[in-house]
Amino acid sequence: MRRAWLNLLPALVLLASPPASAEPQHFDIDPEHFSIAFMVDHLGYENLLGQFLEGEGTFVYDREAQRLISAEVTIQSTSVFTNLGARDEHLRGRDFLDAGSHPRIHFVATDFEPSSPTTGTLNGKLTLLGRTEPVTLDVTLNREAVYPFGHKRPTLGLSVRGALDRSDWGMDYGVDNGMVGDHVTLIFELEAIQRDAPSR
Repeated sequence: MRRAWLNLLPALVLLASPPASAEPQHFDIDPEHFSIAFMVDHLGYENLLGQFLEGEGTFVYDREAQRLISAEVTIQSTSVFTNLGARDEHLRGRDFLDAGSHPRIHFVATDFEPSSPTTGTLNGKLTLLGRTEPVTLDVTLNREAVYPFGHKRPTLGLSVRGALDRSDWGMDYGVDNGMVGDHVTLIFELEAIQRDAPSR
């Protein structure tokens, strides 16, 4: 009988022990799969669609606990693109982005609130034109899997949506006369690769 208890003891210890939690992982946004877009009203005729062509970001995330440890994204102001050279130059100037004095737009996350296994709300601080204000973004996890080719590392596919009033950062050109809308819709599509993970 004593021998039977000794044989059973390791199994009892394993059952009593809490399961090990996953370690937070570092992810880098793949610059080749990072779309940074915005929409803003123009004179009521259209919602002008524009992009920033250069940006980078990284975050630390515990997928099992849905806990975001840290996240930041940097966008190059000079990379704004709306498919019209003269308009892009205007956007880089002092009326809008003032890219000469403020070459970078910077976002730092403050917290993440999951609402389901694949969705949540990301809160953070956006620095634009030298001013820092809060923003809220809706995040959807589209896919989590080992990439099927190329780097073959664990990858997250994310869709992020949000909005802001640009006048909160002092960018008020064209607001009073209704030429350019104050409210800006934000659209981000990205793939994030787990850093230092071996290829599979």
